[in-house]
Amino acid sequence: MQKIVSTTPCTLKKNCKFGASTEGRFFIDQYHASMRAVVLTKFGKPEQAFSIQERPMPEPQPHEVRIKVAAFGLNFADVMARQGLYQDCPPLPTVLGYEVVGTIDVLGAEVTGLEVGQRVVSLPRFGAYAEYAVADARAVAVIPDDMDYAAATALATQYGTAYFCAEYVTRLHPGEHVLIQAAAGGVGTALVQLAKRRGCIVYGTAGSDQKIGYLRQLGVDYPINYREEDFDTFIRGKIGTDGGLDVVFDSLGGSAVKRARKLLRQGTGRIVCYGAASRSGKGKGIWGDLKLVAGFGFLPLVELLLKSQSVMGVNMLRVADHRPEALQHCIQSVVDLVEAGELKPTVGGRYSVDQLNEAHHYLEGRQSIGKIAVHW
Repeated sequence: MQKIVSTTPCTLKKNCKFGASTEGRFFIDQYHASMRAVVLTKFGKPEQAFSIQERPMPEPQPHEVRIKVAAFGLNFADVMARQGLYQDCPPLPTVLGYEVVGTIDVLGAEVTGLEVGQRVVSLPRFGAYAEYAVADARAVAVIPDDMDYAAATALATQYGTAYFCAEYVTRLHPGEHVLIQAAAGGVGTALVQLAKRRGCIVYGTAGSDQKIGYLRQLGVDYPINYREEDFDTFIRGKIGTDGGLDVVFDSLGGSAVKRARKLLRQGTGRIVCYGAASRSGKGKGIWGDLKLVAGFGFLPLVELLLKSQSVMGVNMLRVADHRPEALQHCIQSVVDLVEAGELKPTVGGRYSVDQLNEAHHYLEGRQSIGKIAVHW
């Protein structure tokens, strides 16, 4: 084991290095169980919010494994947690991050079916921004040694979420009309691939010409630049008054859900909500929360019943807590589909840990396409 004796914690800067003797750097000693971790110490911009600190090495519980982290992935929930807008974020100071790629270095006493030294992708449920992370063994999937580390980081949270939404809580059928909001992002990319795999007609929203071109390459039938045209106006022009959307996958929340509900087909219409990205950047406080909630509109249950429609919510942390076997099935399924060539994650950015600030700004600015990965 290694000991990392810190001087002043190193606030992340583009050229921050480790191992030197200057202020804000780290000395390396041996035989003590500690590690480096990127710690969220306060809410705000990444330059002020994060610092690299020495942390105790995590020890796995009997049902867990410990993973030596080669890379971790970023998700929009990380941005919202940094802004103080994510209610599942642990109390500060804390280590963010939902997904890691690395090798198992310790097995819990009750773990079977896994081995030390195996290369894996995993969902640790926070704690990924570190050199070592622990995870429930049921949230771990073995991956090939030659699988690209950045592509692999997409499989736990983003592809796992997409698979749960599109294959677990609902089922897509050939010919169905499907709207995917933020379709150029990590989950959106996975949902497009899963929908096209099922033979669906796909509408996808994005906010730039570059992303619209990317959606066309993915096979989206009707890319929609939401900065130039309202998605509901565009879709009504395509499906007319007699048709409707069968499925909507929504990561925005608020009024986007209310508007999409008016597009649903009777008999089969369903909306799967898995995020509230529209809340980001609106400031903390009760008024921002109330505006988001009000935007959803009133959900008339009797009307949903009469029209045979549904609105579902997905929170993968709750799935991990209460249905770990479902999480395990989703992660393993997407790994198998990637190995079979049926799914192909898109890597939108590769950053080293000392570039984490830059990576967060890139994701927060909604510039990214596909998955953003950070390596040690």
